[in-house]
Formats: sequence, structure tokens, C-alpha cells
Amino acid sequence: MARLTYLSAPGRATIGRFLAVLSAAFLILAVGLPPAQAQGFNPLNWFQQIFQPPPAPGYGYGQWPRYRPPKTHPPVEKAETKPAVPPTFFVAVMGDSLGQLLAQGLAESLSDRPEVGILHDAREDSGLVRDDFYDWTKAAHDLIASGQKINVAVMLVGSNDHQPLRDTDGTYQDPGSPKWNDLYAARVGAISAMFHDAKIPLLWVGLPIMKSDRLSSEMVALNDIYRETASKNGAIYIDIWDAFGDDKGQFSPYGPDVNGQVVRLRSLDGVHFTRAGALKLASFVAPDIRQILDSGTPQGDAALAKIETTTPAGINAPANAAVAPPVKPPIGPVLPLTGPALAPGGQLATPATAEAGAAQNLIEQTFAAGKPPEAKPGRADDFSWPPKQ
Repeated sequence: MARLTYLSAPGRATIGRFLAVLSAAFLILAVGLPPAQAQGFNPLNWFQQIFQPPPAPGYGYGQWPRYRPPKTHPPVEKAETKPAVPPTFFVAVMGDSLGQLLAQGLAESLSDRPEVGILHDAREDSGLVRDDFYDWTKAAHDLIASGQKINVAVMLVGSNDHQPLRDTDGTYQDPGSPKWNDLYAARVGAISAMFHDAKIPLLWVGLPIMKSDRLSSEMVALNDIYRETASKNGAIYIDIWDAFGDDKGQFSPYGPDVNGQVVRLRSLDGVHFTRAGALKLASFVAPDIRQILDSGTPQGDAALAKIETTTPAGINAPANAAVAPPVKPPIGPVLPLTGPALAPGGQLATPATAEAGAAQNLIEQTFAAGKPPEAKPGRADDFSWPPKQ
């Protein structure tokens, strides 16, 4: 006979509580469902939904998120870029580090003319004094003979030339001495004559004012040589001295740029230019280049015609060269205040000869003697009473 195993009272109580809680859970789920779902509620199906493994990805829509490929955007059409215009008009910029800055400024100033190509031929630390370091006379000859098309040549040099000059006869220690100036002018003349003979317009740019007073005085002397010697050999001299000074003619690192805004134009060394300064420097050279470019004549013809019209006195100009009208000076001759009087007796004006007649008598009576004219009857200044008839 099989034996029956009975649970103890605590065990039966625990099982009873578990079944009561389970029944209450079923009742809550059935009541919380919508009527349509509550009528068909089956606890066994509910257990299966809880304990069954999740469906594989991509199956069971509404139970597991399907894989969706990432959204792809249509390719953005790039704007058509215009083909670059190859340069056909070449500007060779020569000189020292200031010439390098000028070349950079011209490249930006003439960026609206894609047909213009800037040839950067300047050499840092070079000059016309130390031909053993870099011989600009030979370099100019080689550049012309190279066959490179050059429509305009630009020279800015001299910031390194305040030092002794050496030639085959010896060394001259004092810049600015007569012999030093003669040798230096000969090198300026040789370079400018080469471009003139090659019919290449040469724009010789003067040196700017410097922070050092001693260096500025030396730059003034060099500018005088450039102005005189280069012009004699057909070059166009461009003066930039006053453009980089203040109202008193002194050095100033700040000043108006090409847009009229006051910015820093010079670097801390007081010699070189900032980017804004290089643009302003180029603004004095670019107009001549544009004029030659827009002339529409063969290479050098328009510029050479302009150069020949500005040939200094004493130079034999070609017979077919146009004669330029005399240039009116910006100010007249200086007259000393303590000089001798130029007018007779020191009078600024000569009195007119006396004229006979009533009109002259009226003038002398009114303005010389200070007597009012006699009032006429009925006129506004006639205050007699009773009024005269």
C-alpha cells in the first residue's frame, strides 16, 4: 500500500499564497486588456509569449526592429569652375627683400587681371653694392637674354646698399662720397640702359622712409641717384617716400591702407612692409602696369612712347617722339620775406592816373575824403524838411 506524503501546515500555506498571487495577476491582466483582447485571453499563450526566445532580426514585424539601410543623400553637384586663363603679360619684379614684398603686393593687386603673370626675380639680402654676393648687372643681362617674355620690368633695391662699395680699383668705404656715388650711379645706369635697349619698359621704384634717421638720410641720397640716372636711361621713376610718412614727414609704422583704414604698414624693424603695406606699395606701381597692359599696342611701344615724352632736358630724344607739355610745379618759387622790394617804392599796386570829370570827383570825395555825396531831392537819403520839390 502506497504511502501518502502530506505537506506540513507551513508548506501548504506558502503554496496557497503563491497560487493566490498568481490568480490575482491573471485577473489584473485580464481586466487591463481591451474588451476584444480580454475575451480571448489565455494564460498559456501569455506564458509562451514571455518565455519564448526573441525572433531573429528581420522577422516578426512589430516584435523586433527590422534592419533598415541608412539613408543616402543625392550627390551634391559642384559649381563649374572656369578654366584658369594662362598669363600672357609678364611683369618681372627685381630687387632685394623689399622687391619681394612688392612682387607679392602686385600679385594681389593685379589678381583681377588673370592674364598678368608676376615673375618673382627679387633676391633677399642683395643689392647693387655687393656684386660678389649677387651681381644685378649680370642678372639683368641674363634675364633679358633668357628669352623669357617680359612686358614690364620693375626694380626696387637699395635697402642693403648702405655699405662700402668695391670695384676693380679698390674699396670705397664711405657711402655717399663722390666716388662711391659715381660707381653706384654707373651700375644703375647700366641696368636701366639694358632694358631700354631691349625695348622693355622699366619702372624704378624709390626707397621708402625708414625708422632710423641715419638710414633714411642714406635712402634719400640713393633715391636721388635713381631719379636722375634711371630717368636718363629711359626708366620711369616712382616716388613712394611721402606715402609712408606722417603729416610732418616723419616715419610712422601706421597709416591709411588702400581702403583708407589706418593700419600697420611697416614691420617692427622699421624697414620692411606688412601685408597691408605691401598692397599700398603695389598701388603706386600697378597703375603704370595697367596702363601699359590696356594700351593694346605691341610689347613696350606704349610705355616707350611715354618714356620718350618724359626724357629730361639735355638728352637727345628721337625725332618722332611726342613733345610733352611743360610740367607745372606743385608750388611756386620761394621768395624770402627779407629780400629787396620788387615793386617801385615798395608799393604793392600802382595807383591809376587821375581821370577828369564828375565821376572821378565823386570817387575822390566819397572814398578819399570820406564825404557822403549830396542827397538828391526825393531820394531815400534826403532828410530835409519840408521836402524839396
